[in-house]
Amino acid sequence: MADFDVDLFVIGGGSGGVRAARIAAGYGARVMVAEEYRMGGTCVIRGCVPKKLMVIASHIHHEIEDAAGFGWTIPQATFDWPTLIANKDKEIARLEGIYTANVEKSGARIVKSRAVFEDSHTLRLGSGETVRAKYIMIATGGAPNHGPAIPGIEHVISSDEVFHLPDLPKRIVIQGGGYIALEFACIFAGFGSNVTLTYRGDNILRGFDDDVRAHVRAEMEKEGITILTGCTINRIERVDKRGEEFTTHLSNGSSIASDQVMFAIGRHPNVANLGLEKAGVAINPRNGGIAVDGFSRTSVPNIYAIGDVTHRTNLTPVAIREGHAFADTVFGKRPVEVDHSNIPTAVFCQPEVGTVGLTEAQARAHFSHVDIYKTDFRPIKSTMSGRDTRILMKLVVDGTSDRVVGCHVVGDGAAEIVQVLGIAVKMKATKADFDATMALHPTAAEELVTMRTPTARYVRQAAE
Repeated sequence: MADFDVDLFVIGGGSGGVRAARIAAGYGARVMVAEEYRMGGTCVIRGCVPKKLMVIASHIHHEIEDAAGFGWTIPQATFDWPTLIANKDKEIARLEGIYTANVEKSGARIVKSRAVFEDSHTLRLGSGETVRAKYIMIATGGAPNHGPAIPGIEHVISSDEVFHLPDLPKRIVIQGGGYIALEFACIFAGFGSNVTLTYRGDNILRGFDDDVRAHVRAEMEKEGITILTGCTINRIERVDKRGEEFTTHLSNGSSIASDQVMFAIGRHPNVANLGLEKAGVAINPRNGGIAVDGFSRTSVPNIYAIGDVTHRTNLTPVAIREGHAFADTVFGKRPVEVDHSNIPTAVFCQPEVGTVGLTEAQARAHFSHVDIYKTDFRPIKSTMSGRDTRILMKLVVDGTSDRVVGCHVVGDGAAEIVQVLGIAVKMKATKADFDATMALHPTAAEELVTMRTPTARYVRQAAE
Protein backbone atom coordinates (compact mmCIF):
# COMPACT_ATOMS: atom_id res chain seq x y z
CA MET A 1 0.00 0.00 0.00
CA ALA A 2 2.96 2.32 0.47
CA ASP A 3 3.08 3.04 -3.27
CA PHE A 4 -0.39 4.57 -3.16
CA ASP A 5 -1.65 7.79 -1.57
CA VAL A 6 -5.13 6.30 -1.12
CA ASP A 7 -6.76 2.91 -1.39
CA LEU A 8 -9.75 4.28 -3.29
CA PHE A 9 -10.18 7.41 -5.35
CA VAL A 10 -13.77 8.21 -6.35
CA ILE A 11 -14.40 10.57 -9.26
CA GLY A 12 -17.83 12.11 -8.64
CA GLY A 13 -19.67 13.00 -5.45
CA GLY A 14 -23.14 11.85 -6.49
CA SER A 15 -25.31 9.24 -4.84
CA GLY A 16 -23.39 6.24 -6.18
CA GLY A 17 -19.92 7.63 -5.59
CA VAL A 18 -20.79 8.76 -2.08
CA ARG A 19 -22.17 5.33 -1.17
CA ALA A 20 -19.06 3.59 -2.52
CA ALA A 21 -16.80 5.98 -0.60
CA ARG A 22 -18.64 5.67 2.70
CA ILE A 23 -18.87 1.88 2.67
CA ALA A 24 -15.24 1.50 1.59
CA ALA A 25 -14.12 3.87 4.36
CA GLY A 26 -16.18 1.82 6.78
CA TYR A 27 -14.06 -1.18 5.85
CA GLY A 28 -10.95 0.80 6.76
CA ALA A 29 -9.93 2.01 3.32
CA ARG A 30 -8.23 5.35 2.79
CA VAL A 31 -10.68 7.16 0.49
CA MET A 32 -10.63 10.40 -1.47
CA VAL A 33 -13.63 11.81 -3.37
CA ALA A 34 -13.23 14.44 -6.09
CA GLU A 35 -16.29 16.53 -6.99
CA GLU A 36 -15.91 19.55 -9.26
CA TYR A 37 -19.44 20.90 -8.83
CA ARG A 38 -21.63 20.15 -5.78
CA MET A 39 -21.83 17.13 -3.53
CA GLY A 40 -24.97 15.10 -4.12
CA GLY A 41 -24.75 14.79 -7.88
CA THR A 42 -27.57 15.03 -10.39
CA CYS A 43 -30.23 13.44 -8.18
CA VAL A 44 -29.84 15.78 -5.24
CA ILE A 45 -28.75 18.99 -6.96
CA ARG A 46 -30.64 19.09 -10.27
CA GLY A 47 -32.61 15.89 -10.62
CA CYS A 48 -34.89 13.65 -8.59
CA VAL A 49 -35.08 15.68 -5.39
CA PRO A 50 -35.71 19.23 -6.68
CA LYS A 51 -37.99 17.77 -9.35
CA LYS A 52 -40.10 15.94 -6.75
CA LEU A 53 -40.37 19.17 -4.74
CA MET A 54 -41.68 20.92 -7.85
CA VAL A 55 -44.07 18.05 -8.58
CA ILE A 56 -45.54 18.41 -5.09
CA ALA A 57 -45.79 22.19 -5.49
CA SER A 58 -47.60 21.92 -8.82
CA HIS A 59 -50.01 19.27 -7.52
CA ILE A 60 -51.21 21.62 -4.78
CA HIS A 61 -53.15 23.42 -7.51
CA HIS A 62 -55.28 20.27 -7.90
CA GLU A 63 -55.80 20.01 -4.15
CA ILE A 64 -57.07 23.59 -4.01
CA GLU A 65 -59.48 22.96 -6.90
CA ASP A 66 -60.71 19.68 -5.39
CA ALA A 67 -61.36 21.20 -1.96
CA ALA A 68 -64.73 22.69 -2.92
CA GLY A 69 -66.27 19.26 -3.40
CA PHE A 70 -65.45 18.48 0.21
CA GLY A 71 -67.04 21.63 1.60
CA TRP A 72 -64.03 23.91 1.76
CA THR A 73 -64.27 27.49 0.58
CA ILE A 74 -60.80 28.77 -0.26
CA PRO A 75 -60.03 32.38 -1.22
CA GLN A 76 -58.44 33.00 -4.60
CA ALA A 77 -55.04 31.32 -4.41
CA THR A 78 -51.92 32.91 -5.88
CA PHE A 79 -48.61 31.30 -6.73
CA ASP A 80 -45.16 32.90 -6.56
CA TRP A 81 -42.47 31.17 -8.61
CA PRO A 82 -39.46 32.99 -7.04
CA THR A 83 -40.58 31.84 -3.57
CA LEU A 84 -40.72 28.21 -4.72
CA ILE A 85 -37.29 28.42 -6.34
CA ALA A 86 -35.74 30.09 -3.29
CA ASN A 87 -37.18 27.51 -0.90
CA LYS A 88 -36.14 24.69 -3.22
CA ASP A 89 -32.59 26.05 -3.34
CA LYS A 90 -32.50 26.26 0.44
CA GLU A 91 -33.54 22.62 0.78
CA ILE A 92 -31.01 21.46 -1.81
CA ALA A 93 -28.24 23.34 0.01
CA ARG A 94 -29.27 21.60 3.24
CA LEU A 95 -29.10 18.19 1.58
CA GLU A 96 -25.74 18.99 0.00
CA GLY A 97 -24.42 19.76 3.46
CA ILE A 98 -25.68 16.41 4.73
CA TYR A 99 -23.99 14.55 1.87
CA THR A 100 -20.72 16.33 2.59
CA ALA A 101 -20.93 15.71 6.33
CA ASN A 102 -21.73 12.02 5.89
CA VAL A 103 -18.72 11.48 3.65
CA GLU A 104 -16.41 13.28 6.04
CA LYS A 105 -17.83 11.42 9.06
CA SER A 106 -16.99 8.15 7.34
CA GLY A 107 -13.34 9.18 7.27
CA ALA A 108 -13.15 9.87 3.53
CA ARG A 109 -11.63 13.09 2.26
CA ILE A 110 -13.38 15.39 -0.23
CA VAL A 111 -11.51 17.53 -2.74
CA LYS A 112 -13.48 20.14 -4.67
CA SER A 113 -11.79 19.59 -7.99
CA ARG A 114 -11.98 17.91 -11.34
CA ALA A 115 -9.89 14.76 -11.58
CA VAL A 116 -8.51 13.26 -14.80
CA PHE A 117 -6.47 10.16 -15.47
CA GLU A 118 -2.74 10.28 -16.05
CA ASP A 119 -2.51 6.49 -16.06
CA SER A 120 -4.42 3.57 -14.58
CA HIS A 121 -3.44 4.45 -11.01
CA THR A 122 -2.73 8.19 -11.20
CA LEU A 123 -5.14 11.14 -11.25
CA ARG A 124 -4.38 14.79 -11.75
CA LEU A 125 -6.46 17.37 -9.86
CA GLY A 126 -7.29 20.87 -11.03
CA SER A 127 -4.53 22.24 -8.81
CA GLY A 128 -1.95 20.17 -10.69
CA GLU A 129 -1.48 17.82 -7.76
CA THR A 130 -1.38 14.12 -8.60
CA VAL A 131 -2.82 11.32 -6.50
CA ARG A 132 -1.91 7.64 -6.74
CA ALA A 133 -4.74 5.23 -5.96
CA LYS A 134 -4.83 1.45 -5.72
CA TYR A 135 -8.46 1.41 -6.91
CA ILE A 136 -10.36 4.07 -8.82
CA MET A 137 -14.12 4.43 -9.06
CA ILE A 138 -15.66 6.46 -11.92
CA ALA A 139 -19.05 7.83 -10.86
CA THR A 140 -19.39 10.93 -13.01
CA GLY A 141 -23.03 10.34 -14.01
CA GLY A 142 -24.65 11.75 -17.12
CA ALA A 143 -25.69 15.01 -18.72
CA PRO A 144 -28.60 16.21 -20.88
CA ASN A 145 -28.31 15.35 -24.55
CA HIS A 146 -29.87 17.77 -27.03
CA GLY A 147 -29.36 15.51 -30.03
CA PRO A 148 -28.27 16.76 -33.47
CA ALA A 149 -27.57 20.46 -33.85
CA ILE A 150 -30.47 22.41 -35.32
CA PRO A 151 -30.88 26.13 -36.03
CA GLY A 152 -31.64 27.94 -32.78
CA ILE A 153 -30.44 25.12 -30.52
CA GLU A 154 -28.73 27.76 -28.38
CA HIS A 155 -32.16 28.92 -27.18
CA VAL A 156 -33.06 25.52 -25.71
CA ILE A 157 -32.99 24.81 -21.97
CA SER A 158 -32.49 21.39 -20.40
CA SER A 159 -33.34 19.74 -17.10
CA ASP A 160 -30.29 21.54 -15.67
CA GLU A 161 -31.43 25.10 -16.38
CA VAL A 162 -35.13 24.50 -15.75
CA PHE A 163 -34.61 24.55 -11.98
CA HIS A 164 -33.23 28.09 -12.11
CA LEU A 165 -35.59 29.95 -14.43
CA PRO A 166 -36.15 33.48 -13.09
CA ASP A 167 -39.82 33.46 -14.12
CA LEU A 168 -42.54 30.88 -14.64
CA PRO A 169 -43.08 30.56 -18.40
CA LYS A 170 -46.67 31.18 -19.45
CA ARG A 171 -46.08 28.99 -22.50
CA ILE A 172 -43.52 26.24 -22.89
CA VAL A 173 -42.70 23.68 -25.58
CA ILE A 174 -41.03 20.48 -24.37
CA GLN A 175 -39.48 17.93 -26.71
CA GLY A 176 -39.30 14.37 -25.42
CA GLY A 177 -41.51 11.51 -24.36
CA GLY A 178 -39.77 9.98 -21.36
CA TYR A 179 -39.55 10.51 -17.60
CA ILE A 180 -38.17 14.05 -17.57
CA ALA A 181 -40.26 15.44 -20.42
CA LEU A 182 -43.54 14.17 -18.97
CA GLU A 183 -42.72 15.21 -15.43
CA PHE A 184 -41.94 18.79 -16.40
CA ALA A 185 -44.89 18.98 -18.76
CA CYS A 186 -47.14 18.16 -15.80
CA ILE A 187 -45.23 20.44 -13.43
CA PHE A 188 -45.68 23.48 -15.65
CA ALA A 189 -49.29 22.59 -16.46
CA GLY A 190 -49.96 22.38 -12.72
CA PHE A 191 -48.64 25.90 -12.31
CA GLY A 192 -50.98 27.11 -15.06
CA SER A 193 -48.57 27.24 -18.00
CA ASN A 194 -49.72 26.41 -21.51
CA VAL A 195 -47.74 23.24 -22.35
CA THR A 196 -47.06 21.55 -25.67
CA LEU A 197 -45.16 18.25 -25.71
CA THR A 198 -43.60 16.97 -28.93
CA TYR A 199 -42.24 13.47 -29.40
CA ARG A 200 -40.86 11.68 -32.45
CA GLY A 201 -42.43 8.28 -31.63
CA ASP A 202 -46.01 7.13 -32.02
CA ASN A 203 -46.72 7.47 -28.30
CA ILE A 204 -45.06 8.71 -25.11
CA LEU A 205 -43.21 6.56 -22.54
CA ARG A 206 -41.45 4.21 -24.94
CA GLY A 207 -40.55 0.97 -23.17
CA PHE A 208 -43.48 1.10 -20.75
CA ASP A 209 -46.56 -1.10 -20.96
CA ASP A 210 -48.83 -0.03 -23.82
CA ASP A 211 -51.87 0.31 -21.55
CA VAL A 212 -49.85 2.58 -19.25
CA ARG A 213 -48.75 4.70 -22.20
CA ALA A 214 -52.27 5.15 -23.50
CA HIS A 215 -53.73 5.87 -20.05
CA VAL A 216 -51.11 8.48 -19.13
CA ARG A 217 -51.50 10.27 -22.45
CA ALA A 218 -55.28 10.43 -22.11
CA GLU A 219 -55.05 11.78 -18.56
CA MET A 220 -52.44 14.39 -19.48
CA GLU A 221 -54.56 15.59 -22.39
CA LYS A 222 -57.55 15.93 -20.04
CA GLU A 223 -55.41 18.40 -18.07
CA GLY A 224 -54.96 20.55 -21.16
CA ILE A 225 -51.47 19.43 -22.18
CA THR A 226 -51.10 19.27 -25.96
CA ILE A 227 -49.21 16.13 -27.01
CA LEU A 228 -47.91 15.97 -30.58
CA THR A 229 -46.41 12.63 -31.56
CA GLY A 230 -44.70 11.59 -34.76
CA CYS A 231 -42.91 14.92 -35.12
CA THR A 232 -39.79 16.72 -33.95
CA ILE A 233 -38.52 20.26 -33.59
CA ASN A 234 -36.30 21.25 -36.50
CA ARG A 235 -35.81 24.99 -35.89
CA ILE A 236 -36.20 27.53 -33.09
CA GLU A 237 -36.46 31.20 -33.87
CA ARG A 238 -36.13 34.02 -31.35
CA VAL A 239 -38.88 36.50 -32.01
CA ASP A 240 -37.69 39.44 -29.91
CA LYS A 241 -34.22 40.72 -29.10
CA ARG A 242 -34.64 40.16 -25.38
CA GLY A 243 -35.17 36.44 -25.97
CA GLU A 244 -38.52 36.38 -24.20
CA GLU A 245 -40.49 34.78 -27.03
CA PHE A 246 -39.66 32.01 -29.45
CA THR A 247 -41.26 30.35 -32.44
CA THR A 248 -40.67 26.62 -32.62
CA HIS A 249 -40.94 25.05 -36.06
CA LEU A 250 -41.92 21.37 -36.23
CA SER A 251 -41.19 18.68 -38.79
CA ASN A 252 -44.92 18.47 -39.62
CA GLY A 253 -44.86 22.05 -40.92
CA SER A 254 -46.57 23.68 -37.96
CA SER A 255 -45.11 26.22 -35.54
CA ILE A 256 -45.68 27.11 -31.89
CA ALA A 257 -45.10 30.37 -30.00
CA SER A 258 -43.70 30.05 -26.48
CA ASP A 259 -41.66 31.72 -23.76
CA GLN A 260 -39.35 28.73 -23.27
CA VAL A 261 -38.29 25.67 -25.25
CA MET A 262 -37.02 22.67 -23.30
CA PHE A 263 -35.38 19.51 -24.64
CA ALA A 264 -35.64 16.32 -22.58
CA ILE A 265 -34.80 13.69 -25.18
CA GLY A 266 -32.27 11.71 -23.19
CA ARG A 267 -28.97 11.86 -21.37
CA HIS A 268 -25.46 10.78 -22.29
CA PRO A 269 -22.71 9.42 -20.03
CA ASN A 270 -20.16 11.90 -18.69
CA VAL A 271 -17.08 10.26 -20.22
CA ALA A 272 -15.51 13.18 -22.09
CA ASN A 273 -12.18 14.70 -21.06
CA LEU A 274 -11.55 12.28 -18.19
CA GLY A 275 -8.38 10.89 -19.76
CA LEU A 276 -9.91 7.43 -20.05
CA GLU A 277 -7.67 6.63 -23.01
CA LYS A 278 -4.57 7.19 -20.86
CA ALA A 279 -5.83 4.66 -18.37
CA GLY A 280 -6.97 2.19 -21.03
CA VAL A 281 -10.64 2.25 -19.98
CA ALA A 282 -12.92 0.95 -22.75
CA ILE A 283 -16.22 2.46 -23.85
CA ASN A 284 -19.22 0.26 -24.56
CA PRO A 285 -19.88 0.80 -28.30
CA ARG A 286 -23.58 -0.01 -27.90
CA ASN A 287 -24.47 2.78 -25.48
CA GLY A 288 -21.48 5.12 -25.20
CA GLY A 289 -21.05 4.41 -21.50
CA ILE A 290 -18.06 2.89 -19.77
CA ALA A 291 -17.99 -0.85 -20.39
CA VAL A 292 -18.23 -2.89 -17.18
CA ASP A 293 -18.83 -6.46 -16.07
CA GLY A 294 -21.36 -7.69 -13.52
CA PHE A 295 -19.17 -6.41 -10.67
CA SER A 296 -18.87 -2.91 -12.25
CA ARG A 297 -15.22 -3.59 -13.17
CA THR A 298 -13.97 -1.86 -16.33
CA SER A 299 -11.48 -3.18 -18.88
CA VAL A 300 -8.76 -2.15 -16.40
CA PRO A 301 -8.81 -4.48 -13.35
CA ASN A 302 -8.32 -1.79 -10.69
CA ILE A 303 -10.79 0.71 -12.20
CA TYR A 304 -14.54 0.45 -11.66
CA ALA A 305 -17.53 2.47 -12.87
CA ILE A 306 -21.08 2.75 -11.54
CA GLY A 307 -24.30 4.62 -12.19
CA ASP A 308 -25.29 6.64 -15.23
CA VAL A 309 -21.75 6.81 -16.62
CA THR A 310 -22.13 3.11 -17.52
CA HIS A 311 -25.52 3.77 -19.17
CA ARG A 312 -26.96 0.50 -17.89
CA THR A 313 -30.01 1.39 -15.80
CA ASN A 314 -29.96 5.13 -15.14
CA LEU A 315 -31.71 5.34 -11.79
CA THR A 316 -30.33 6.71 -8.52
CA PRO A 317 -31.09 3.62 -6.37
CA VAL A 318 -29.28 1.48 -8.95
CA ALA A 319 -26.15 3.64 -8.70
CA ILE A 320 -26.32 3.44 -4.91
CA ARG A 321 -26.68 -0.35 -4.98
CA GLU A 322 -23.80 -0.66 -7.45
CA GLY A 323 -21.57 1.55 -5.28
CA HIS A 324 -22.36 -0.48 -2.17
CA ALA A 325 -21.79 -3.78 -4.00
CA PHE A 326 -18.41 -2.54 -5.26
CA ALA A 327 -17.24 -1.64 -1.75
CA ASP A 328 -18.45 -4.97 -0.36
CA THR A 329 -16.68 -6.83 -3.16
CA VAL A 330 -13.34 -5.02 -3.15
CA PHE A 331 -12.90 -3.90 0.45
CA GLY A 332 -15.30 -6.16 2.32
CA LYS A 333 -13.97 -9.23 0.52
CA ARG A 334 -17.57 -10.32 -0.01
CA PRO A 335 -18.31 -10.52 -3.75
CA VAL A 336 -21.68 -8.97 -4.58
CA GLU A 337 -23.05 -8.82 -8.11
CA VAL A 338 -26.00 -6.46 -8.57
CA ASP A 339 -29.17 -7.97 -10.03
CA HIS A 340 -30.55 -5.49 -12.54
CA SER A 341 -33.82 -7.36 -13.10
CA ASN A 342 -37.20 -6.35 -11.68
CA ILE A 343 -36.18 -2.82 -10.72
CA PRO A 344 -39.19 -0.74 -9.60
CA THR A 345 -39.42 2.63 -11.30
CA ALA A 346 -41.73 5.63 -11.23
CA VAL A 347 -42.61 8.56 -13.44
CA PHE A 348 -43.75 11.50 -11.33
CA CYS A 349 -46.06 12.94 -13.92
CA GLN A 350 -49.73 13.56 -13.17
CA PRO A 351 -51.10 10.97 -12.92
CA GLU A 352 -48.15 9.19 -11.35
CA VAL A 353 -46.78 5.96 -12.82
CA GLY A 354 -45.29 3.08 -10.85
CA THR A 355 -44.12 -0.11 -12.53
CA VAL A 356 -42.04 -3.21 -11.84
CA GLY A 357 -41.29 -6.26 -13.93
CA LEU A 358 -42.35 -7.09 -17.47
CA THR A 359 -44.75 -5.30 -19.73
CA GLU A 360 -47.51 -7.31 -21.40
CA ALA A 361 -45.60 -7.32 -24.69
CA GLN A 362 -42.39 -8.52 -23.03
CA ALA A 363 -44.22 -11.28 -21.17
CA ARG A 364 -45.99 -12.50 -24.31
CA ALA A 365 -42.64 -12.67 -26.11
CA HIS A 366 -41.08 -14.63 -23.26
CA PHE A 367 -43.81 -16.95 -21.96
CA SER A 368 -46.08 -19.36 -23.81
CA HIS A 369 -49.09 -18.57 -21.61
CA VAL A 370 -49.80 -15.07 -20.25
CA ASP A 371 -52.78 -13.93 -18.19
CA ILE A 372 -53.64 -10.23 -17.85
CA TYR A 373 -55.60 -8.76 -14.97
CA LYS A 374 -56.56 -5.14 -15.49
CA THR A 375 -58.90 -2.61 -13.96
CA ASP A 376 -59.60 1.03 -14.72
CA PHE A 377 -61.72 2.96 -12.23
CA ARG A 378 -62.55 6.34 -10.78
CA PRO A 379 -60.84 6.93 -7.40
CA ILE A 380 -63.06 7.67 -4.40
CA LYS A 381 -61.68 11.20 -4.08
CA SER A 382 -62.88 12.11 -7.57
CA THR A 383 -66.45 11.11 -6.79
CA MET A 384 -66.58 14.12 -4.44
CA SER A 385 -64.19 16.53 -6.13
CA GLY A 386 -65.71 16.00 -9.55
CA ARG A 387 -62.29 15.71 -11.18
CA ASP A 388 -62.34 13.64 -14.36
CA THR A 389 -59.54 11.18 -13.69
CA ARG A 390 -59.16 7.41 -13.55
CA ILE A 391 -56.72 4.92 -12.04
CA LEU A 392 -55.20 2.03 -13.99
CA MET A 393 -53.94 -1.16 -12.32
CA LYS A 394 -52.56 -4.11 -14.23
CA LEU A 395 -50.98 -7.44 -13.34
CA VAL A 396 -49.08 -9.54 -15.87
CA VAL A 397 -48.96 -13.24 -14.93
CA ASP A 398 -47.02 -16.19 -16.30
CA GLY A 399 -49.99 -18.50 -16.86
CA THR A 400 -47.88 -21.64 -16.55
CA SER A 401 -46.26 -20.98 -13.15
CA ASP A 402 -48.90 -18.47 -11.90
CA ARG A 403 -46.05 -16.10 -11.04
CA VAL A 404 -46.77 -12.36 -11.19
CA VAL A 405 -44.10 -11.06 -13.55
CA GLY A 406 -45.28 -7.46 -14.00
CA CYS A 407 -47.22 -4.85 -12.00
CA HIS A 408 -48.28 -1.51 -13.42
CA VAL A 409 -50.12 1.28 -11.59
CA VAL A 410 -51.15 4.73 -12.83
CA GLY A 411 -52.71 7.13 -10.34
CA ASP A 412 -52.07 8.97 -7.08
CA GLY A 413 -49.61 7.09 -4.88
CA ALA A 414 -48.56 4.73 -7.69
CA ALA A 415 -44.87 4.95 -6.79
CA GLU A 416 -45.49 4.14 -3.12
CA ILE A 417 -47.65 1.15 -4.07
CA VAL A 418 -45.13 -0.24 -6.55
CA GLN A 419 -42.22 0.04 -4.12
CA VAL A 420 -44.00 -2.58 -1.99
CA LEU A 421 -45.12 -4.58 -5.03
CA GLY A 422 -41.46 -4.74 -6.01
CA ILE A 423 -40.83 -6.95 -2.97
CA ALA A 424 -43.54 -9.38 -4.04
CA VAL A 425 -42.24 -9.57 -7.61
CA LYS A 426 -38.66 -10.03 -6.41
CA MET A 427 -39.83 -12.87 -4.14
CA LYS A 428 -41.56 -14.52 -7.13
CA ALA A 429 -45.04 -14.16 -5.65
CA THR A 430 -47.84 -15.93 -7.51
CA LYS A 431 -51.28 -14.68 -8.43
CA ALA A 432 -52.58 -17.12 -5.80
CA ASP A 433 -50.44 -15.26 -3.21
CA PHE A 434 -52.06 -11.99 -4.26
CA ASP A 435 -55.52 -13.58 -4.09
CA ALA A 436 -54.82 -14.96 -0.60
CA THR A 437 -53.88 -11.50 0.68
CA MET A 438 -56.69 -9.74 2.55
CA ALA A 439 -57.80 -6.48 0.97
CA LEU A 440 -57.33 -3.20 2.84
CA HIS A 441 -60.51 -1.19 2.40
CA PRO A 442 -61.19 1.49 1.28
CA THR A 443 -58.03 1.92 -0.79
CA ALA A 444 -57.23 1.98 -4.47
CA ALA A 445 -54.52 -0.64 -3.97
CA GLU A 446 -57.02 -3.24 -2.77
CA GLU A 447 -57.87 -3.78 -6.42
CA LEU A 448 -54.51 -5.54 -6.78
CA VAL A 449 -55.68 -8.39 -4.55
CA THR A 450 -59.33 -8.52 -5.63
CA MET A 451 -58.95 -8.98 -9.41
CA ARG A 452 -60.00 -12.61 -9.84
CA THR A 453 -60.82 -13.06 -13.52
CA PRO A 454 -58.31 -12.44 -16.32
CA THR A 455 -59.29 -9.65 -18.66
CA ALA A 456 -57.14 -11.25 -21.37
CA ARG A 457 -55.42 -14.60 -21.84
CA TYR A 458 -52.77 -15.35 -24.43
CA VAL A 459 -51.56 -18.85 -25.31
CA ARG A 460 -48.82 -19.22 -27.89
CA GLN A 461 -49.23 -22.30 -30.01
CA ALA A 462 -46.22 -24.60 -30.13
CA ALA A 463 -44.43 -24.68 -33.48
CA GLU A 464 -45.34 -27.74 -35.50
